Amino acid sequence: MESISLGNHEFEGKNNAYLLESAGETVLIDTGIHRPDIRDQLESGLAEHGRSVADIDAVLLTHHHIDHAALAGPIADESGATIYVHADAAPMVARDPDAHAAYDELQERRFEEWGMPVSKREELRSFFDAVPPIDGPDEMTTIADGDEIQVGDVSLTVTHAPGHSAGHCTFAFEHNGDREAFVGDVLLPVYTPNVGGADLRLENPLAHYVESITAIIDADYDRVWPGHRDVIEDPADRARTILEHHHERTDNVLEALRSEGPATAWEVSATLFGSLEAIHILHGPGEAFAHLDHLERAGVVDRSDGEYRLLDEDVAAADVLPAY
Repeated sequence: MESISLGNHEFEGKNNAYLLESAGETVLIDTGIHRPDIRDQLESGLAEHGRSVADIDAVLLTHHHIDHAALAGPIADESGATIYVHADAAPMVARDPDAHAAYDELQERRFEEWGMPVSKREELRSFFDAVPPIDGPDEMTTIADGDEIQVGDVSLTVTHAPGHSAGHCTFAFEHNGDREAFVGDVLLPVYTPNVGGADLRLENPLAHYVESITAIIDADYDRVWPGHRDVIEDPADRARTILEHHHERTDNVLEALRSEGPATAWEVSATLFGSLEAIHILHGPGEAFAHLDHLERAGVVDRSDGEYRLLDEDVAAADVLPAY
């Protein structure tokens, strides 16, 4: 298995694509974004290992975000590779017009519900409009939790891991007696994956994400290979750190409601993060919403006319999130 580091103009941190070869089978896990220079980097990375795009037999996508999946269509066109993706991610990867129109409508509803200022909505649209059009693959093979994908002598076990996105999957395998996995953006070595803004289709995103990182703790992997930056040698410890972060974030949200009174998701995000630009205009209030929504579902926060009001002054994160 080889890691190919790719640039990323749109988001933070370099992306990773992974080249896996076994018994004559050549597979790529994630593809990077659809920029000509990133395509060049991918081709150079493959060439360093004696391979080209035409040699790729299959592409496994951890999730639909363009910095992980946007080159899937061009790769399939050139190589005839089979594209594997979870059913919840497939319409977004395929650039299905109806799916994307529905998502655009959902975004507008969410922005209104969050209280996002019109000027910030326009700034965010400008950010997205700057992204070139994407050609999705014509055909894909959908995968589900528990599926096994065979790559030569290597068996990859699919685990559905929603939270960061609805159709996020990880791929576990054995290597030299160790248990490892490709984990996409479920677990990152530096940043905490965004929850709430990264995929608006997911109901109760924080609860789903906590379940996904808890599953990584329970899996007791020896190491995991993330979608950005370096290998994670103690994934259970990193997952606990991220769970601790969400405890702190929940407590910060509760404190914001105590100090500011009833507030919108946008107002809470301003308390948490300050001024927001580019993709953070989406991710900031999305993160605040994920925590506020979780608190509302737990019955400790009430929402009326887009504002959240604390019902229990004594509640803490430990009361609504599992221990770390």
